[in-house]
Order: sequence, then structure tokens, then C-alpha cells
Amino acid sequence: MNFRLIKFAAAAAALLATPFAAVAADMKTPVYKGVPRSVIAYYNWTGFYVGATVGYGSGSSDWIVPPSTTVASNSPKGMMYGLTAGYNWQVGSFVYGLEADYSFSNVKGSTTCVVVSTCETSNTWLATFRGRVGYAFDRFLPYVTGGGAYGNINGTVTTPLLGTVLDGSESRFGWTFGAGLEYAFLANWTAKIEYLYVDLGTAQPFSSLGALTQVSFKENIIRGGLNYRF
Repeated sequence: MNFRLIKFAAAAAALLATPFAAVAADMKTPVYKGVPRSVIAYYNWTGFYVGATVGYGSGSSDWIVPPSTTVASNSPKGMMYGLTAGYNWQVGSFVYGLEADYSFSNVKGSTTCVVVSTCETSNTWLATFRGRVGYAFDRFLPYVTGGGAYGNINGTVTTPLLGTVLDGSESRFGWTFGAGLEYAFLANWTAKIEYLYVDLGTAQPFSSLGALTQVSFKENIIRGGLNYRF
């Protein structure tokens, strides 16, 4: 009787120990589950692009009788509209580029000169060809830019009784530098805001006067642009 009781107790203990043994085995052999990672796709700025710009120019112009007598100064200002083309190379987070643009300009200003006359300076077109260096924060690209500028400097002198007395123009090479911020809002479309300082130097627009009258032109430009990248 006692032997049967002992045998039954041993069998019951074995049955009860089975699930605990399975749990203990699971605890000794940990199961690792992979955690899914999100893949971040950074924007690639490399490529050729074309675009359009619209902006506002405001500057200064001096009318000079050599060697250094300033007879009049005015502040040309007005709207500008242009086209842009360029290419970017991205190396890591740095973006290097070349850009050229041509703008139709309505920048002009006038002032009283030679007592009763009016001296007007105007710029009807402006082109720049520049290098760019930027640092990309994914879709944001702050950059600096600089290079050459080429545009015309127009001079006009009018009097109340005689009307236009002198009217001439000379195209001049100069230089420019500035900075901007560009943002890629779609896969191939970017928008930018940009500042440029332009100095076209001093022109001699009146061939009949030779070097007797010189006209300088400097300009600050604020403009926005929209580009399409291929």
C-alpha cells in the first residue's frame, strides 16, 4: 500500500514539474527579435538645373568729372526679372556649384545736376556668372556665392528747355558676391532667396565727351527664385 502511494506521488510530481521545466528552458535560451529601422533618404543636390528669378535692386551712382570731382549722386532702384542655369556637385554635405543668370532690369534713378539739369543713371540688363559653395542640411542649402558681373550703365542728361542733351551707354564688367538659402520642396523643384552685391565700376557713356564725364554704378539685389533640377 505504501509502495503504491509513493509511486503515485512520484508520477504526480513529474507531471507538475513538466511545465516549469519548459518555462525554465525558455528562460535559459533568450529569443532576440529584430527591431525594424527606418531608412532615411537624404536629398541629393547633384545635377543640372534651370529657373527664373524676380527681385528688387537698389544702389548708388556717382557722376564724376576726373580726376575726382563728384558733380551728382543718385540712388537707382527698381524691379528685376531673370533666367538662371547652373550645375551642382554634392560631396558629403558640401555642395559646390556654378551658376549664370541674365536679368531684365528697370533699375534707375535721377537727381539735379549742373544747377538746372537732371542726371539719370539706369541699368536695363545685368548678367552674373558665379561659383557657389553650400552646406546641405538634407533639403535646406545655405550657401555663399561670388564671381563676375556684366551689365550696362546708361547716363542721360536733360534740361527743362532743351530736353535730352546727352544720352549714352557703356557695358561694363564688374564683380559680385552674396549669400542665399535654397529649399527643395519637391523631388525636382527648389525655391531660393538670395542677396547679391554688384559693382560694375565706372563707365564713360558719352562718346562725345570722352573721359570728361564718368558714371559709376553699384547695386544691392534681393531676389527670389524657382529652379527645376534634371
